[in-house]
Amino acid sequence: MAKRGYLALEDGTVLSGEALGSNGERTGEVVFNTGMTGYQEVLTDPSYAGQIVVMTYPLIGNYGVNAADCEARRSFVRGFVVHEACAVPSNWRREKTLDEFLTDEGVIGLAGVDTRLLTRRLRKQGTMRGVITTSDAEPGELVSRARNCPPLSGQELVPQVAVREPFTVPGEGPRVVLLDFGAKENIIRSLSARGLEVVVMPPRASAREVLAVSPAGVVLSNGPGDPVDVPYAVVAARELLGRLPVFGICLGHQIMGLALNGTTYKLKFGHRGANHPVQDLENGRVYITSQNHGFAVAADSLKDPVFVTHLNLNDNTVEGLAHRHFPAFSVQYHPEASPGPHDSDYLFDRFKSLVGGGNHH
Repeated sequence: MAKRGYLALEDGTVLSGEALGSNGERTGEVVFNTGMTGYQEVLTDPSYAGQIVVMTYPLIGNYGVNAADCEARRSFVRGFVVHEACAVPSNWRREKTLDEFLTDEGVIGLAGVDTRLLTRRLRKQGTMRGVITTSDAEPGELVSRARNCPPLSGQELVPQVAVREPFTVPGEGPRVVLLDFGAKENIIRSLSARGLEVVVMPPRASAREVLAVSPAGVVLSNGPGDPVDVPYAVVAARELLGRLPVFGICLGHQIMGLALNGTTYKLKFGHRGANHPVQDLENGRVYITSQNHGFAVAADSLKDPVFVTHLNLNDNTVEGLAHRHFPAFSVQYHPEASPGPHDSDYLFDRFKSLVGGGNHH
């Protein structure tokens, strides 16, 4: 008999399934991701810290897991829910099954769940708090634990996933600082691929500490949680803007929005997947983007000289912004995550051209 596990939501929904991975109990914000592939990148994206992730695609784990595709040193998700977990993956690069990976990472998983029902509920009610467990508690007890768990906002998630000490990835070109709020490996790789020397700094690094290494530009990384919970990052960004080129990605985009006196708000169920259409308002082109965020910058809060550069064509939310006078721009989606097409790579090229002949060393 396979071991049972349970997922309870704060609205009273309780679903059971086959337990995967680790044993125990975790609470978190329950969110869904619509990607057909990329489950390993989802599991190792630090932006999912504090969350229990439901995959809408019915079969997960079919190509296994390998060390090379991890986006962080470990998985930070609180739970992982799928309809069917493939027990016998077929891929020449595979090193582990999904179940083995979840076990090794201490993540509680659940398979055999009606993920369509779950997704429809999250779309209708909005993101909810939940509890995932392998213990045989009463359903009513599990629901009350879900209702008592802390909301995502107000949690100190960034310090849990970011580096504590600065380190440098050598490069021949100009030096840039990556402020790490939970940066994915591929952001570092995308900068390195353009010959840049990357100095990765902890999230609480001040503008003075950043400027002390004489960078030619700064990247504000992605990361988990609510942007208002990292006020120190907003202060640093505000002090750096106008002094050198700044490029924000995901949480970094929201931080830039706040630094430029905009406001952010929580989306009903967020954008998580690899197929979100985004229009570049400058040239009218539409890009298929990889996304993972639950907060957005309010369009009506942005005042000249700040302007919106990209829009989400599903719901018209802000997907990019820039400053008319400063070399500063940001996007809400993940240009380093290629959901097949590499068409958002140009943003790294744009950043490189801004730091261009910066401080060579």
